[in-house]
Amino acid sequence: MPDAPTVSVCSFDDLSAREAYALWRLRQDVFVVEQASPYPDLDGRDLEAATRHVLAYDDGVLVGCARVLADGGHRRIGRVVVAPQARGAGLARTIMDAALAECGDAEVRLDAQVQLTGFYATYGFEVVGPEFDEDGVMHVPMTRQAGV
Repeated sequence: MPDAPTVSVCSFDDLSAREAYALWRLRQDVFVVEQASPYPDLDGRDLEAATRHVLAYDDGVLVGCARVLADGGHRRIGRVVVAPQARGAGLARTIMDAALAECGDAEVRLDAQVQLTGFYATYGFEVVGPEFDEDGVMHVPMTRQAGV
């Protein structure tokens, strides 16, 4: 039986150059290429001191990630992605569990791809605004209240 993916959480400064490259490559492969959504991934937020990167590795290969941002009095989870070869095994849930652990009891916000609102609702997120087009992909703002 293969080992379960390992998950770690770190700041940008804790990433090696190869890890940073793998992180950006995975996000590019899924969001820009697979989903045909050209967007400015390198937005500067990865570098912020309070940003935490959730990284999931399977046999030394990055197969999933997310980032947690500090936005004033709340946290924001974004860039949640699972590589195609790792989908269907619950890895997104493992990544979200780790991301939410980083958020503690703070209010958490995210912009969910519309087809994933049910997934995020299982974590207590509620839709708080209308759908919007972000770089060709429909999203909806969602919030999980503090203390949930």
